[in-house]
Amino acid sequence: MSEKKIIPDDENTFPERNKINHNDELLRVNKRLAQQIEERKKRAAELLIANTELAYQNKEKEKRAAELVIANAELAYQNQEKENRAAELVIANKELTFQNKEKEKRAAELVIANKELAYQNQEKENRAAELAIANKELTFQNKEKEKRAAELVIANKELAYQNKEKENRAAELLIANAELTFQNNEKEKRAAELILANNELEAFTYISSHHLQEPLRKIQVFSNRITTDEHQNLTEKGKFYFDRIEVSASHMQALINDLLTYSRTSVTEKKFENVSLNDIIDEVLEDLNKEITAKKAIIEISRNCSAFIIPSQFHQLICNLISNSLKFSTEAKAPHITIETLYTKPKTKKNKSSADYCHIIITDNGIGFDPQFESRVFEMFQQLNSKTDYKGTGIGLAIAKKIVENHNGIITATGKVNQGAKFDIYIPVV
Repeated sequence: MSEKKIIPDDENTFPERNKINHNDELLRVNKRLAQQIEERKKRAAELLIANTELAYQNKEKEKRAAELVIANAELAYQNQEKENRAAELVIANKELTFQNKEKEKRAAELVIANKELAYQNQEKENRAAELAIANKELTFQNKEKEKRAAELVIANKELAYQNKEKENRAAELLIANAELTFQNNEKEKRAAELILANNELEAFTYISSHHLQEPLRKIQVFSNRITTDEHQNLTEKGKFYFDRIEVSASHMQALINDLLTYSRTSVTEKKFENVSLNDIIDEVLEDLNKEITAKKAIIEISRNCSAFIIPSQFHQLICNLISNSLKFSTEAKAPHITIETLYTKPKTKKNKSSADYCHIIITDNGIGFDPQFESRVFEMFQQLNSKTDYKGTGIGLAIAKKIVENHNGIITATGKVNQGAKFDIYIPVV
């Protein structure tokens, strides 16, 4: 029976040496196993021979009675040898089982060692890759440091420049403060001049409403008496002249009234109220009912919105625009006026606010006007048509624009000859 060779562990051996020792041990175990198998074969052959010999001896019992004692002794010896061989076979099987378990352990250890070796190789590759990245990062950081150093130099120069600029700004600020003081003084002077101008405007309003209109009324009264009482004594030429005097006096009366209205839109106290625009429109239509009926005009009103407005001024605004549409209508067809009020955003280039506006649209089918005069229709004393065909002072639309400006709004006009006119008004809701 072979003895198991115990190899002491060496704590300082490397994995490669352990692999070689395991392989050598495995070879030795395999050799011992081969020897044991050979011994088993020999024992088996001997067992066959013994059995054959025993059969032969049994047959020869009768003949070999004398030899029986020797044969029995020989048989006892052989049995003892068989027992010894059987005991050795049991031990050999145990040894084989132990060696197989050891082989499995060595194989498992070999697998673990291979995994550990592969893991270590992978770690080495990872460390090498990390080292390459670290070297690149270090190179990049060095370049960045150089850039930062260059930027620092530039920043220092910029800081020095800014300090000089601050000194210049400080000097400019002193000059600006002096200029601001001068401008404040100028504003105070302008404010005083504005107060004086307002006083003069009020004086003009008073003179216009009293001193100018009084002699005008007398001219109208006396010319009317002459044309009434002395009509039969006047020649045709005299009658014509007195007619022209009355027409001119009426025109002057309208002109003075329009100028008073225009001046009052600037100096009148502005008391804003949240009012429905349709209520204002209804009041205007009631005031113009006589003219609307005479012209057989059709007026359509759609939608409604409310806004903070000066009711009296807005009444004047709507009245002027509707009166214009009635006045500048054609004889071929009855006036057709549409009035629409809705909430919207202004689409004009002058105002890009995102606030809500009340959009008032007034359109008619009258004589219209040439598009080239769209910017002139709101100017004072602008009359685009014949004074004999269409009476007026040319101030109505100027008053309308002034009222819209008092409401921080926008008014525009578009038109085509003989195709009517359209007025767009935008008034802030709040």
